[in-house]
Amino acid sequence: MKILGPACSGLLLLVAACGGASSRASDAPRTIAAEDSSAEARGAHVANSAAMRTEATPARSTGGNLPVRHMPDPPFVATSVARFDQPWSMAFLPDGRLLVSEKPGKLKLLDIANGNIGEISGVPTVAYGGQGGFGDIALHPQYADNGWIYLSYAEPGEGDVRGAAVARARLQLDADGGGRLQDLQVIWRQVPKVTGEGHYGHRLVFDGDGKLWISSSERQKFDPAQDMASNLGKIVRLNDDGSVPADNPFAEQGGVTAQIWSLGHRNVLGLAFDGEGRLWEVEMGPRGGDELNRVERGSNYGYPIVSNGDHYDGRNIPDHDTRPEFNAPEVWWTPVISPSSLIVYSGSMFPYFKGNGFVSGLSSKSLVRIEFHGDHAREAARYDMGERIRCVRQGPDGALWLLEDGANARLLKLTPAAG
Repeated sequence: MKILGPACSGLLLLVAACGGASSRASDAPRTIAAEDSSAEARGAHVANSAAMRTEATPARSTGGNLPVRHMPDPPFVATSVARFDQPWSMAFLPDGRLLVSEKPGKLKLLDIANGNIGEISGVPTVAYGGQGGFGDIALHPQYADNGWIYLSYAEPGEGDVRGAAVARARLQLDADGGGRLQDLQVIWRQVPKVTGEGHYGHRLVFDGDGKLWISSSERQKFDPAQDMASNLGKIVRLNDDGSVPADNPFAEQGGVTAQIWSLGHRNVLGLAFDGEGRLWEVEMGPRGGDELNRVERGSNYGYPIVSNGDHYDGRNIPDHDTRPEFNAPEVWWTPVISPSSLIVYSGSMFPYFKGNGFVSGLSSKSLVRIEFHGDHAREAARYDMGERIRCVRQGPDGALWLLEDGANARLLKLTPAAG
């Protein structure tokens, strides 16, 4: 287990275990908590959890003490709202209804007010299997005016190959609680398509300037993450129509290289901007070493040359601190949490959470709370949800919404507990 020093933070609520610390080569270590040692592909289960009280805790990355967080213990209650078949992502429409993608290839529309679940037709054919299928959903920042929604999915190729794709389409709703996709255009593809059914990534997020960011994982092929002629193992930045912004760091090189914002990533399953416009990502490490990274222009995060985990067959991968030229994670977990999505909370329903990040966990069956301090971050709490959590989102009223993973999975609404 690659841990630089012990940490057992009093800020952990409902935490399953305490362990390691992480740092860049030039920074002081930052404490984190660690949990389940298995990754998503292994499908293992989390250890039993125990409640711990919130209190001020030294933060070596920032100096001094963190403020006491006055919140109920536990801070929320969960209400089951609906069930879906292998849901992967969700997005709220301006009218409060909820789009939910189902991995086998269906797009559902939930009317939260009456519980009706309709279906949206016109979804492209997906390569369903393993970690592949229908993926993320994102609304264009000007959706109310243009009706564009963006979809990611695993796409079949010729022969036994697949790759992630991103399409946009106009959402046409009907009076019966469903609708259809019109004018569908594929605006981006992973290059090259490869064999296997893992590590597509394909999370989507828009920034304040209307640029589209895509996480493109390395498809369990390792080396493409360092290959500038491939967009695998990269964070990609595009205009809303799929064209390449002229100010991308490698734009002058053309081709897929021009799409790249950062490289050296493994399986990135969460992207989110904080209130200061910093982009953060969470990615699955191999056997250990799940990561939370601050995404920086043109930066190389080192995979598969370095990782704070090891190969599944036991072969060692050098740690980040052996190669300081690579960008090291702000937080890392060994044992892993199997991160599956990321948000930065900006609502008012949970005032004590404002500015915090939330990471959904698969093997850890948890919701992990992150505190950000400028360019640095640390795990502040871990909430045991009892089931694998595929996606976390913030609702229009500031509630937290979770999708469990798998068949007949629940949609949960988290609201403040009395306290």
